[in-house]
Amino acid sequence: MNDFTYRNPVKIVFGKHSIERLDALIPPSADTMLVYGGGSIKRNGVYDRVKKAMGRRKLAEFGGIEPNPTYETCMKAVEKARAEGIGFLLAAGGGSVLDAVKFIAAAVPYDGGDPWRILETRGEVVESALPLGTVLTLPATGSEMNRFAVISRKKTQQKCAFPSDHVYPRFSILDPQVTYSLPKKYLRNGIVDAFVHVMEQYVTVDVNTPLQDRQAEAIVLTLVETAGGVLSGQNDYETMATFMWCATMALNGLISCGCVQDWSTHMIGHELTAFFGIDHAESLAVVLPGVWRLCLNSKKTKLAKLAERVWAVNAGSDDEKAEAAVERTEAFFESVGMPTRLGSYGIGAGDIKKIVDRFAQSGTALGENADVDAAAVGEILRSRL
Repeated sequence: MNDFTYRNPVKIVFGKHSIERLDALIPPSADTMLVYGGGSIKRNGVYDRVKKAMGRRKLAEFGGIEPNPTYETCMKAVEKARAEGIGFLLAAGGGSVLDAVKFIAAAVPYDGGDPWRILETRGEVVESALPLGTVLTLPATGSEMNRFAVISRKKTQQKCAFPSDHVYPRFSILDPQVTYSLPKKYLRNGIVDAFVHVMEQYVTVDVNTPLQDRQAEAIVLTLVETAGGVLSGQNDYETMATFMWCATMALNGLISCGCVQDWSTHMIGHELTAFFGIDHAESLAVVLPGVWRLCLNSKKTKLAKLAERVWAVNAGSDDEKAEAAVERTEAFFESVGMPTRLGSYGIGAGDIKKIVDRFAQSGTALGENADVDAAAVGEILRSRL
């Protein structure tokens, strides 16, 4: 096990009446801005619950955050927050809204020029941020309990991430009942997103982390076991509560303690989203099997363990088990209605070059062994046509 430091200051308020506790969680003197997306929180009742919980407080609003939030829209919110002297940000939505609010929180006090520098430097220039809280409406990204945000820029077709301790939420409210109105596609995306988050921290170099391995396996086993119930439309509270907590635990930093991490699937997937607009989870389901097959030899030990402990494949050599793990994972994605091939999104061989060129220009080497270069990215994507 590698040395590590772990800290997570986010207060989780989980349960059926958690939104109603909102007023007590925000400092009484803070002028607050509610940030949300396309209006789903008004249709599902979350908006009214938030407004009621906030009572007579002054509450500014900014709506219109997109899926894969854009820098351009976020900067409009930054301008509003600055102009109105906002002292606290409240995100109500899924991971896109939460990521946007983290960037807005960091950008409002930033005085180093263009706030895009926050993304370009992966958060190194962030020295402070507005305090923020979240009301989660879509389990998927784990943004409610981590220090990461991902923002896209339309002008340059870039999608970049940044981490900063300054943008940890002060609290996150998780009420599983708000998932009842989610479209099946969003639930499917959430299942796949959480699953791949775990895999980026688990299917890597084995550095003897048996407890973390079993924690990771527990999350994905639970996702697999509950996927049918999540997608059934039956709105079973216990099933949705379990799903919501799985998505949070998948990326709050706990299962990666002392481990080696990958994230090449995410980095390649970000480019698919930036250039072609496919959903984040859709890109992950396409790319992950390609990464695993290209890196099968270096990932063989963990893939064989995944086959045994999650997919109950106990016969055969480690090579055979590793291949079975890839096949079973791909089949699982398809079973929840998630395509795993680029052709499903109209992306062909001619489209791959622009992604390969971007990695070639940056000289970025991906993966836990830094051995996935631009040529390898091309190989991965061609294998997914």
